[in-house]
Amino acid sequence: MLVPSIVASVNVHDTALFPLSLSTLCATAHRLNLDLEGIPLTLDSGFDGEKNIVLIKEACMIPVIKPNLRNTKDKIIIQERTEAFEKVKATYILRHTIERSFAWEDKYRKLVIRYERLEVTFKGFRYLASAMVNYRSVFGKSL
Repeated sequence: MLVPSIVASVNVHDTALFPLSLSTLCATAHRLNLDLEGIPLTLDSGFDGEKNIVLIKEACMIPVIKPNLRNTKDKIIIQERTEAFEKVKATYILRHTIERSFAWEDKYRKLVIRYERLEVTFKGFRYLASAMVNYRSVFGKSL
């Protein structure tokens, strides 16, 4: 699991951070000699938008985004989006595993509420928590 860690001020929505997060993910994968071509990128319905889909496809990845049907009343468009999502729904369901991993990070009190003033310190604790989650998944809970 690769986690691009982008830190921003409190009132910045995740969709505004997405382009930078995606470029950080691609740069990290390049440094590790990982090929992201054809890899699915799962996102929730808040990221459903043409701009994000284009960014993901430009990175040669497969967008797996649950359709956001809030502002759509046209039944044909709703049916098209739903049918397109059904093709990748099995991949989207696996997203729960990743969300659970992020929830494990929340067990670390320093990460639940950001007390650190420096971005570097906060990122360091995020990396430490991710390393501990990965360590426990490989070696068990005996730490």
